[in-house]
Amino acid sequence: MSSRRLWRRITPLLAAGALALAATACSSGGDDTTVTAGSSTGSPTGTLRLGYFPNLTHAPAIYGLDQGIFAQKLGPGVKLETPTFNSGVQAAEALVSGALDATYIGPNPAVNAFTKSKGEAVRIISGATSGGAGLVVKSDITSVEQLRGKTIASPSLGNTQDVALRYYLKQHGLATDKSGGGDVQVRPQDNTVTVDAFKSGAIDGAWVPEPTLSRLISDGGKLLVDEASQWPNGKFVTTLLLVRTDYLKSNPEIVKRLVEANVASIEALNADPVKGQQVTNQGLAKLSGKPLADAVINPAWKRLTFTADPIASSLVASADHATELGLLAKVDLNGIFDLTAVNAALTASGKPSVAAQ
Repeated sequence: MSSRRLWRRITPLLAAGALALAATACSSGGDDTTVTAGSSTGSPTGTLRLGYFPNLTHAPAIYGLDQGIFAQKLGPGVKLETPTFNSGVQAAEALVSGALDATYIGPNPAVNAFTKSKGEAVRIISGATSGGAGLVVKSDITSVEQLRGKTIASPSLGNTQDVALRYYLKQHGLATDKSGGGDVQVRPQDNTVTVDAFKSGAIDGAWVPEPTLSRLISDGGKLLVDEASQWPNGKFVTTLLLVRTDYLKSNPEIVKRLVEANVASIEALNADPVKGQQVTNQGLAKLSGKPLADAVINPAWKRLTFTADPIASSLVASADHATELGLLAKVDLNGIFDLTAVNAALTASGKPSVAAQ
């Protein structure tokens, strides 16, 4: 089934997301998928609906699907459906409503889905990508103090980069508010709009992920803040692999194999970065109609680290920042991670395990 046809099926389900949240235990995952007895060695059968974005930061999904890694790991008995999304809000709603079984997603939408469902609906089962975000500004802006009175874009209110921007400004004594007021006017908008707005001079800069960051630089912008500089050892989570909790419970073998595929895709990307970049760009071209220019993808790729480590400490810190900014109520994230499968996969490949703290 094509992504377009599947999205037509998903749309009405999203409208019923709030009702479905109360009944996640009865969602389709446990009904249409069965696992052969002896789950660790049996061949699973059923359907896995896996979401991802046509973004460079979702390269483990794009590369793994293109190279047949997911199909091979899941086995012939699992029907794989792969709709794409343009925002974490959309993907999270589809997941919680039961229209998706798993999805690649940013940390803040994952936290929101977990907290809105009182810790019941979703679990983070692996990392995917670290890095690749920052603040690009007009070339004549040379310091954070010069941002006072300026208009800076972010992808959406309360998303991962929006929180990073507002927290950075607050640390430097610059106030913002949800309505766009304060010392710096923060304008949440789609990244495609941001590129044109920056070219026209409608905004003075933007805190965005790759490849939008490199697009803005190629259009004459300057990287004022690489977000990696704001985190210990330069590591912060950008993309995670999130699963619906009831699907995880009903289909442990399929989820185990999904995580193994994610780890295998990450290892392949790291083993041959040149091929990884080429295949990912070709995949983006299929999804969006054209590949990224070399002037964009080459520097963007270098700012990304593909890793199965969810870098849990950065997710928790980002949630704390959102709470401090008034964008998120104080939350208890205990239980949001289930790293059993990813640690088993890492151990099997001779890699160190990752922690949920």
